[in-house]
Amino acid sequence: MSAKGRIPNWADVTLVPLTSVLLAFILSAILIWAIGESPWEAVKLMVDGAFGSSYGWGYTLFYATNFMFTGLAVAVAFQARLFNIGGEGQALLGGLGVALVCLYIPWPHWSLALLAACAGAAAFGALWALIPGYLQARRGSHIVITTIMFNFIAASLLGYVLVNVLRPQGSQDPSSPRFPSEIALPKLHEMLALVGIPFSRVPPVNISLLIAIAMCFAVWFLLWRTRLGYQIRAFGESEPAAQYAGISPARITVVVMLISGALAGLMAVNSVMGEQQRLVLNAVEGAGFIGIAVALMGRNHPLGVALAAILFGFLYQGGAELALWTSIPRELIVVIQALVILFTGALDNMVRIPIARMFARRGAG
Repeated sequence: MSAKGRIPNWADVTLVPLTSVLLAFILSAILIWAIGESPWEAVKLMVDGAFGSSYGWGYTLFYATNFMFTGLAVAVAFQARLFNIGGEGQALLGGLGVALVCLYIPWPHWSLALLAACAGAAAFGALWALIPGYLQARRGSHIVITTIMFNFIAASLLGYVLVNVLRPQGSQDPSSPRFPSEIALPKLHEMLALVGIPFSRVPPVNISLLIAIAMCFAVWFLLWRTRLGYQIRAFGESEPAAQYAGISPARITVVVMLISGALAGLMAVNSVMGEQQRLVLNAVEGAGFIGIAVALMGRNHPLGVALAAILFGFLYQGGAELALWTSIPRELIVVIQALVILFTGALDNMVRIPIARMFARRGAG
């Protein structure tokens, strides 16, 4: 694309994704109308269900917390042009790190347990991402292939550990014992009560939300305010130029995958320690794959990832309300979510090219 056809940064991070989402919603409205439901009523129900009460906000923010972690994991890797699609497996193994820390070490207070759980989740997620990173750096194995394969290996490994190691004797449920009640994480309603703000007690949103927001700031600082971040971005822009400048491709690949895996692993603190308070077989529930769409929509920038995570939290919670209170089948809710992913990811150029031409005509005029 010529210099005249380039999109300004502000349009790239706002106009392009907003247009993609609008197109996805228009097509979704047509599908809802085709099955005999009112698109306008469906939108109102989704918005009211996700944002119309503290109950809805709680679930929206809970889902958004998961997506922030996995979206950041994908975004960091993509800054180095590494497509880490193994967030699902890294989060699963992060959950194992959380469970081991919470079950086998007695903690006097939830704050100490939280710090240790974060360390355990990050360490297990990072180590699981290290193997594909090493294979890419030293053996030339494609990161996409290895990370997606490691998702299945992680699921099988976790299943074995839950059934044969962590499952309580006599239980038929493939899950760990419940964590001690004294290390239960504070919920959002408890934190807001300290400043006199009422909030629903039902949603599982907890202090992990603050950790996710902190990670957004930390990733921004890492990528745009540190030497390592500059090396990561330089390597992503041009590997030969980075090598000429003395940046080791193998080192950057391994370091980036360690950071990416740690961020994905941290998601388990929210779902395993914050919600379930035990380790279950499917604690991640697809958030690792949703993180890919979140990162793409957020243009791999931490602020964009946070906003995109809230959007997908809205889709999850609003979609649940649609399935509950209308005759719209649950499968169509999944289709709506898939359309947003399709337009913001695979069909990005379909939106980007016309917008680039529009700015080129304005520049020529």
